[in-house]
Formats: sequence, C-alpha cells, structure tokens
Amino acid sequence: MTEQAAGPDPHPQHEGDRAFFGHPRGLMTLATTELWERFSYYGMRAILYLYLVDTVVNGGLAMEETTAAAFVSIYGTSVYLLSVLGGWLADRVIGARRSVLYGGIIIAAGHVLLTIPTYAASMCGIALVALGTGLLKPNVSSMVGELYSRDDPRRDPAFTIFYMGINLGSFFSPIVVGAVQRTWGYHAGFSVAAIGMAIALVFFVGGYRYLGKAGTDIANPITPEDRPKVVRLGLIVLGAIVVAALIAVLVSGEWGITTFIDATSYLALATPVVLLTVMYRSPRVTDAERPRVLAYVPLFVAAMLFWMIFEQAATTLTQFADERTNLSLFGIDLSPAFFQSINPLSIILLAPVFAWIWTRTNDRPPTAYKFVMGLALAALSFLFLAGASAVLGDTLAPPWVLITVYVVQTLGELCLSPVGIAATTLLAPRAFRGQAMALWFLASAAGQAITAQTIQATEGVSDTAYFGGIGLVALVFAGILLLLAPWVTRHIRHADEMEGTVSAGE
Repeated sequence: MTEQAAGPDPHPQHEGDRAFFGHPRGLMTLATTELWERFSYYGMRAILYLYLVDTVVNGGLAMEETTAAAFVSIYGTSVYLLSVLGGWLADRVIGARRSVLYGGIIIAAGHVLLTIPTYAASMCGIALVALGTGLLKPNVSSMVGELYSRDDPRRDPAFTIFYMGINLGSFFSPIVVGAVQRTWGYHAGFSVAAIGMAIALVFFVGGYRYLGKAGTDIANPITPEDRPKVVRLGLIVLGAIVVAALIAVLVSGEWGITTFIDATSYLALATPVVLLTVMYRSPRVTDAERPRVLAYVPLFVAAMLFWMIFEQAATTLTQFADERTNLSLFGIDLSPAFFQSINPLSIILLAPVFAWIWTRTNDRPPTAYKFVMGLALAALSFLFLAGASAVLGDTLAPPWVLITVYVVQTLGELCLSPVGIAATTLLAPRAFRGQAMALWFLASAAGQAITAQTIQATEGVSDTAYFGGIGLVALVFAGILLLLAPWVTRHIRHADEMEGTVSAGE
C-alpha cells in the first residue's frame, strides 16, 4: 500500500525542529494521524463485503454476492473520484489542514452510522466514509512535504516514515477488526474502525501546534473573477452525473443500487479520457509536450489494469478467502479479513529490499519496464490463483495459496506504484502539473470501475475462468506495453532534457 504525494512550497520554520528522531514533531502528528486513519479505513474495508452478503440473522444485509462485490469495488472507485474533489477544495477553498479535519470528522461519523444495524444507516455510513476519505487522503500526505524545504535531505526519509505508518495501520486493522467481527459481530468490528478514526482526530488536533503553517495556505483561492468558471465547472460535473445516471437506467432498465454502480463506473472511466484529451488538445500545451501526453497513455492503462487486480483484495479475494479457503493455519483459526494484512506486512519487509535494488542498479530498469514488471506480476498472481482453483476443485485451498497471491501482488506494487507518481508528474504538461495527482488517482478509480463491471458481467463463472481470464488479459497488455516501452522511454528521456534534468534510470 505505497502512496505518494508532493507538497507545495515549504515553511522554513520547521528546519530547526529535530525532536522526532531528527525530524519535525509535525511529522509525528501526521504519521500517527495517517496510521490510525488507515487503520479505520482498511479495517472497515476488510469486513465490508462479508457484512453486505451475510444473512440478516448473522447481522448482515443479505445482499446478493455479485451485487455486493461490485458495490465494494465502486466504493473504492468513489473514494478516488472524491479525492480529486478533496484536492481541489483544499487548493482553492479550505486549505489542506481543514480538509483533513473535516474529512476525519465525516469519516468518524460514517463509521458510527455503520454500527447501527439498519440498511439505511449502513448506506449513509459508507457514503460518509467515502466522502471523508476523499477529503483527507490527498491532503494529509501533501502536508508532510510542507514541513521541509525542497533541498532538505530529511524530506525523502520523512515520507518513508510516513508510509511506514500507513502500512502499520493497514497491517494491524484487518487482523484486529476481523477478530472482533468474528467474536462480537459486524457492528462491533465497525466500532473498532470508528475508535481508530477518533484516535486519528485526537492526534491531529492535539498536534496542531507542531504543524506551524503547514496546510493553512490556500494555494489558488477562488477570486471573484473565477466564480463564473467555477459555477460553469460545477454545472458540467452535475450534468455529467445526470447523464451517467440516465444511461445506467436505460442500460439496466431499473433504478437501484445497480444503477449507482453502473453510473459511477461510467464516470470513472470517462473522466481520465476527458482529462487526457483536454491535456493533449489544450492551447497551453506546447507541441513538444504533446508527445509526452501520448507516452503517458500506455502507462496509465497499465496502472489502471494493475489496480483493477490489486484492489480486488476487498472483493473477490475476500470472497475466495471466505468460501474457498481453509481458515486454519498452524492450529489458529483465521478470519477471512486476515489475508488483507499480508500486503502491508510484505511492503514493510520488502520495500527496503527494493530500495536497495534500485540503488544498486542506478534506478534501472527504466520506468516503462517497471510498469511492465508490475502488471505482469499482478497478472501472474491471478493466473496462479486460477490454476490453484482448477487443481483443488471443490477442496478448500490451504492458506498459503492466498498468501502467495498477496505477496506476488506486493512485488508488482513495489515495481509500479513508487514510480507511478514520478512518471505522472514528469510527463504531465507544465500547465497541468497541478492535476497530475488527480490523474494518478483516476487510474485506481477506473481500475475498480472495470472490476465492478467485470464482476457483474461474469456472474456464475467459475473462479478458475474468472481469475484466469483477467490474468490472461492483463498479461497480454503487459506484453503490449513491453513492445511500447522503448517508445515510452524515449519520450521520458526527452522530458528529462526539457526539464534540464538527468535521470540515469530513465
């Protein structure tokens, strides 16, 4: 679960603060806040599918399995789509700090609603968690960058510490929430997530004095002259939502949860296409920059397909854990949610190894080839699971099967995710640098939208066919990107030259 962000201009008052292991105490505030926020987010996500499909007698919502899996995927899509809104609000209206605070409060309210055993409360709770996460997610990371000047050597290690907090929270939450859920029920599990978010808010508000001015500036506030453009943009977005909903109703012939799933999918798939088209055709983009936009397209597609596979941890892989896996390991009873802790644990153990490898190889191979490796490993993880499903038949899979899937996907993540934001910002035209992070988020949103549609389209298909089909398609795309890699690499090198930088790895 590697995440990247770049902060705006720094505030030098933090340069002399080395109270937190040589870093500003504000880093402790932000890292702890994000640890507990990720604890609440991944804890809730770990049991969400199980809650939706379980019977009412067992405290669930008795939702049909295909619909539930598609809905959880679209929940993930919504988080990333709303992150674009959260970043925009922070940059233009309320600033990063208030965005994090308001987002945290909304998330906590959503988790509290999830503790109420009714359908309406659950749906409202899920919506609030998605909205709050969209406000918080892109902005807490950007505040880390504001603690340091751009040439401060502590800057990169600070993000390493910050991301370690992310993965620690992500590691413990499925284990703890899953155990509580199996002992006391789903709503007790959601209560643990609510407590985690409350702790995050306490650390964030309590550490205000250590943050200085970080997150207080509004980078590009709306001026009176901007208001007509903002209103016009809002109307365009609202119109797009209405059109997507109408198309979904026409396709499905009904109005309900399937309509929401389909409409959100259409928006998530259309938005990056529109943004890339606007970038390519904008008069603010030079003739030299346009080929760079084209070079980014195959990388975006690879990232989209990678996240399509990777984010199924909360859906089809949880379903496989619940229905097809022997939940006993060395005499210990496991919860289906347990397996979602494998990825963050693997990140903690393997990230230093990959950092050492990239350093020893002078950051080679080039970015495009790392994307190929990442997507190919994700594809192979699903092909392996398809093979295991075929061999096992009706026999329950041993736990090591899913553990292997998660470890292989982590290897792919370490190849693709850390370099993804760098490639995004490098290839984005100067006029669109501020929207580069939004574009990267949209890769995950679109990937999970594809998952939602695939799950619905393959209802009744065997695990072998489902995982094998997706793995094969992803592997084919990895092969296509391998053929395109030299072309992409040439454009990245050209971008380096335009920026006046030299990157031996690119």
